Amino acid sequence: MKPRSNPIRFGTAWEGIRALISDPDDTAQVFKIIRALAGNSGERQFQKFLRSEHGPTVLAERRSLVDRLSDREYLMSLPDGSLGRVYADFTEREQISPAGLIDASESVQEESSEELCPERALFGERLRDSHDLWHVVTGYGRDLAGEAALLAFTYRQIRNRGIGFIVGVAYLKAGKTYPEERRLIRDGYGRAKNAQWLPGADWEALLERPLEEVRQSLGVVPIGPYAAERSQGAPAPA
Repeated sequence: MKPRSNPIRFGTAWEGIRALISDPDDTAQVFKIIRALAGNSGERQFQKFLRSEHGPTVLAERRSLVDRLSDREYLMSLPDGSLGRVYADFTEREQISPAGLIDASESVQEESSEELCPERALFGERLRDSHDLWHVVTGYGRDLAGEAALLAFTYRQIRNRGIGFIVGVAYLKAGKTYPEERRLIRDGYGRAKNAQWLPGADWEALLERPLEEVRQSLGVVPIGPYAAERSQGAPAPA
């Protein structure tokens, strides 16, 4: 099946960014902006996935990463310090779940009447569902600066203009008032250069490995401590 056409929709992206500035916790607006400005970046990433070491196997096996990440009993059975166990602790502390990302992404109405083929849909879902794993691996928190830094890291990895737009606005909005946030955004973009291509990672296998070993294999140097600034509407960590 041919890739679905995805024209750039600047008006939709502008509506989304205004809403996101008003409410930084409105995750649905992030998906709205990403899709509005994605263009052919998703297809380029899918083709790269097809050429990656693990991509063909993931597609052939019809893997569902969200099923694994939603199995809390399995995650809690993993050794302390493993990626999966740290991820489980992270989601519990932040009071989030994989279902939250799914709900936010599905709340945004698609403007195209064309359907994605199953393989492309699976890849897109896998990229979405691995977002909080990227948080754990990079060390960026879910605070405002941490999210902006992780999006900068993500933009350099997948070159989606919607993500770049959000990062650019966050950088400008930080201005001279929040130099730490600007530093983190630059740090995220810079560290992505030497990292492996995370969309192609074999996350199912990596869940059981020690986090530090995962970071070394992916070429990700964890960020050190930084001053986290949470939005007013964000829940306090449990």
